[in-house]
Amino acid sequence: MTDKPDESTVPTPETAAETPVESAPEHPIAAAVRPGYAFEGTALELGGLMLDATTLADVRVRIPLGMLNRHGLVAGATGTGKTKTLQLLAEQLSAQGVPVFAADIKGDLSGLSVPGEGGPKIEARAGSVGQQWKATGFPVEFYALGGQGVGVPLRVTMSAFGPMLLSKVLGLNDTQESSLGLIFHYADRAGLPLLDLADLRAVVQFLTSDEGKADLKGLGGLSTATAGVILRELIGFQDQGADAFFGEPEFDSRDLLRTTDDGLGVISLVELPNLQDRPAVFSTFLMWLLADLFHDLPEEGDLDKPKLVFFFDEAHLLFDDASDAFLDQIAQTVRLIRSKGVGVFFVTQRPTDVPDDVLAQLGSRIQHQLRAHTPNDAKALKQTVNTYPRSAYDDLGEVITSLGIGEAVVTVMDERGAPTPVAWTRLRAPESLMGMADPVAMKAAVESSPRWATYSQVVDRESAHEKLAARLEEGARKAEEDARVKEEARQAKVERSRKPAPAPEPQDDDGLVMDVVKSPVFKDFMRTAAREIARGMFKSGRR
Repeated sequence: MTDKPDESTVPTPETAAETPVESAPEHPIAAAVRPGYAFEGTALELGGLMLDATTLADVRVRIPLGMLNRHGLVAGATGTGKTKTLQLLAEQLSAQGVPVFAADIKGDLSGLSVPGEGGPKIEARAGSVGQQWKATGFPVEFYALGGQGVGVPLRVTMSAFGPMLLSKVLGLNDTQESSLGLIFHYADRAGLPLLDLADLRAVVQFLTSDEGKADLKGLGGLSTATAGVILRELIGFQDQGADAFFGEPEFDSRDLLRTTDDGLGVISLVELPNLQDRPAVFSTFLMWLLADLFHDLPEEGDLDKPKLVFFFDEAHLLFDDASDAFLDQIAQTVRLIRSKGVGVFFVTQRPTDVPDDVLAQLGSRIQHQLRAHTPNDAKALKQTVNTYPRSAYDDLGEVITSLGIGEAVVTVMDERGAPTPVAWTRLRAPESLMGMADPVAMKAAVESSPRWATYSQVVDRESAHEKLAARLEEGARKAEEDARVKEEARQAKVERSRKPAPAPEPQDDDGLVMDVVKSPVFKDFMRTAAREIARGMFKSGRR
């Protein structure tokens, strides 16, 4: 027999409504990732967390604004959305009043200056990640390396660039680097301004010429052979188009640290046409710009937001075939410039494109799809997975190879400086134009910029090339004058030797008699005659 239940324990419709209903447990991945991205301060929105290829969680994946000076990496195969990620970050940095610098190799980033074009795809992506999308253009300043392309020309003098940095770019060894320093020292001591590559080549050529051998001997550590090596490297560097980069007026890197009157950070885009054929020019520009900023900016420590964020697209071109000394210089610059409030993001295809010493300093990682079609690809994928902290995903390598366009695996530094959980993220849509801006509008914007008035006209003042040319010309003129004087003297001597001896002038009889009387022969004859007469008179002669 079954006991009758107590009526007081039987739920009624009224009590059932008061009984709490247990909610479904949160997905393990969402539960693991959510706390890591719950920041208190200002953060840039990257997108929404994906639980699998089709399911989105309500977790927002973000990056703290104050951690962007701890540097970062955006990587992925061609066509996976790296440039759009860069565009998304640049937009939000500008909106937060942070100036941005980016190398616009393919011209795609010029669309940052133009409001975007909406559509069903944009609306669908924005809605899926909770984005309130609004077409927006941002303040952009266009630059061109050495004036090659649309934009304000960027140039630097050879003296400001300096022998140490140049030797890194040229791949010189320690002895050659020391010798290049002696050449710069000689030019400074001799009053020969080094403004462009032609100036430096002229000094090296002079020191190895007959006219400059004496001066070369005065530079004890510089041999003719070493000077010849440096000259050949300079010629090769010039063939890559570097001569367009060196000269005046010199660009002031502080012009990159600008905001608009309404507080938006200015986005500076540098066009680098035909970069694949001239990677050394890109390396030169990057290292000089960072070194110049590091030299000029004061120590800042940890700031609420960076003073400037760099984005370097196609960063593998920076590291390809670079010498160990050059890589050391990059690593040191990246490590130290953080304290100046400058963040550096490298954009490349694979994390293995970046040297370990540099990669270890990149606190934020946004990894787009990698492909594993070859053994080398598979090895690179494995190396990439090993660089990430532990994740809630069973197979992170499989996640990375299955990412769709506009999706990425993300880990950043939280506000304490610790890495956040790895998050499979669907990225937000840029609000500016995802494509090239109208070239006519770009040209009009460039020519109306105050920077155009400052940097557009080339200044060609007297420098080492002109001074050495004038010195050689003066030496040639003096040599020609000396040769002319010697030739005239020789001709005069020849002319004198060809003239006959002058005939004796006619004399009168009295003059002839006087000449005979005064002649030694006549006087000797008279003395002899006098003796003979005397002997005859005084009988003193021989009998």
